[in-house]
Amino acid sequence: MILKNLVIITLIAICGTVNAQNFDSRLLNSINSQNTKYDKVWLGFSHSATPVAILTPLTLFGMGYYHYLPNGKKNAYAMAGSLALNSILTVSLKYAINRERPFVAENNIYKKTDVGPYSFPSGHTSTVFATATSLTLAYPKWYVAAPAFAWASAVGYSRMHLGVHYPSDVLAGALIGSLSSFMAYKLNQKFVK
Repeated sequence: MILKNLVIITLIAICGTVNAQNFDSRLLNSINSQNTKYDKVWLGFSHSATPVAILTPLTLFGMGYYHYLPNGKKNAYAMAGSLALNSILTVSLKYAINRERPFVAENNIYKKTDVGPYSFPSGHTSTVFATATSLTLAYPKWYVAAPAFAWASAVGYSRMHLGVHYPSDVLAGALIGSLSSFMAYKLNQKFVK
């Protein structure tokens, strides 16, 4: 039932992107500006996505291997599976939808980092939300969930601040990442003993 609801929410977000372009553009304009005061901070968050997403399951695996963390190896496998599933879904959607980056489609958006050609959904955001959701499902404590989702949200915001994603790209990325993790977690529970 939860999986069905997440799929429905994701489809609504994707369909809503087409109808909400004006709202998307206005919101992005309020986030992205010529002000470069905090660009290095947001670049730092943005650049942290891939290293943290890779190091987290490796760390869990290592801690599980050396018996410092119960179920560490099992949780590492689930997280690696969620990241793989997330990557397949995100890249497939990017090339199927072919949405232009905001700085290409609009004159008043300032590009502050280098990126690939397509915008929807946000790959960085989907990766960090997959990581945060996997950690929270594996270790359902507030002191795991709060910093994980705060970091994921900061990365999502950074993609808009840097002018490379619309808010709907970030929202869809968050939903896809969370859904990928939930699916991998359920599959891991079912098949890994």
